[in-house]
Amino acid sequence: MSILVIGVNHRSGPLSLLERVSIAPTEVPKAVDGLARLDNVREVVVLSTCMRTEIYAVAEKFHGAYADIRNFLCDLGDITPDELHPHLYSEHDDAAVTHLFEVAAGLDSAVIGESEILGQLRTAWEIAQREGGSRTTLNLLFRHAVGVGKRARTETAIARGTASVSHAAVEMAVEHHGDIAGRKVALVGAGAMGEGIAVALHGAGVGDVMVVNRTPERGVALAARIGGVALGMDRISEALASCDVVLTSTGSGQPVVTRELLEGIERNGRPLLFVDIAVPRDVAPDVADMTDVTVLDLEDLSAWAERGRSERLAEVDHVAAIVSEETERFGLQATALQAAPLVASLRARVEGLREAELARHAKRLDHLDDDHRELVEAITRGLVAKLLHEPSVRLRDQAGTPQGERNAAAVADLFDLG
Repeated sequence: MSILVIGVNHRSGPLSLLERVSIAPTEVPKAVDGLARLDNVREVVVLSTCMRTEIYAVAEKFHGAYADIRNFLCDLGDITPDELHPHLYSEHDDAAVTHLFEVAAGLDSAVIGESEILGQLRTAWEIAQREGGSRTTLNLLFRHAVGVGKRARTETAIARGTASVSHAAVEMAVEHHGDIAGRKVALVGAGAMGEGIAVALHGAGVGDVMVVNRTPERGVALAARIGGVALGMDRISEALASCDVVLTSTGSGQPVVTRELLEGIERNGRPLLFVDIAVPRDVAPDVADMTDVTVLDLEDLSAWAERGRSERLAEVDHVAAIVSEETERFGLQATALQAAPLVASLRARVEGLREAELARHAKRLDHLDDDHRELVEAITRGLVAKLLHEPSVRLRDQAGTPQGERNAAAVADLFDLG
């Protein structure tokens, strides 16, 4: 049995490919259900964010599961294996565990140490649990990963400064304009990423914000938090006509800002900056070709974040040490977990023998009162517990070693545990 991860991220593939294999939040449960039904996949968690689409799985055979998951991604993006392979990465067992822990700790993010990934990882795990994709092994793994992410951010300074994609988007806008405190800003999308952008805008001193969202209630609530104005998506033209900066993160799956839309708006040559951190992109690619329009997307954000990596590189070694320590600790826990079914079977078999013997001598014990019956029960249960304690401890401690495998095989054979 192997733990494996297969995916594409902001470093392995271009944004155009990430868009094609991105999975909308509403579609993740369906993806988990579909992958969990594959012959070679026993457990699965799907993590799809603006920076990555990764499939974590438990499989009996690595190569069979790899082929199944690769084909799933190809079908998802309507691409051939030859198109996908140059950008696809995969790891298994300890390397897969280390990769997940690095993701949780923010080491694998465009913005080193960013905090949003930990919430996204937790959400992916919760969905997989609800859909029956994450069970014993992946529950242990992802519970451990969340702990690694928390350790990295509390025991090191990896998250100091700009530590989220949403804050980085606002800082890019500030860098472009010099100062956006006096600018009119439109925020398109009021989801989790939009909330992060709103907080960053408020911190940057922006007071004139229009929140454009499909769901009116959510847009109104977010606008109220930052003293802004809420508009429905049907009024996006109104927002674009009057603002200087537009930050988008809708997750709609298709462009909400097109060239045709902008060409129908009278702006009188007023420059307009778009910072689009959605995957797939909210702003159509040809919008960038328009006069007086600048479009920055996740590829620009990755390049921008790369310049600031030096501020956190001093902490990377500290976080890497935590990841290495926790990977080893997880390995010990996972190995012990593998022995648990055998130990449980052994205890059940011996307990069954104890109960059968008491039943065989039931007539001879009929004369005992309740206190003496309880005493017999306690003595026999205690004897079983003492006899099985040392074998159980050794089976757990030696699991995964040659000696452990020999002992496990012997116990299974001697007690006919199957």
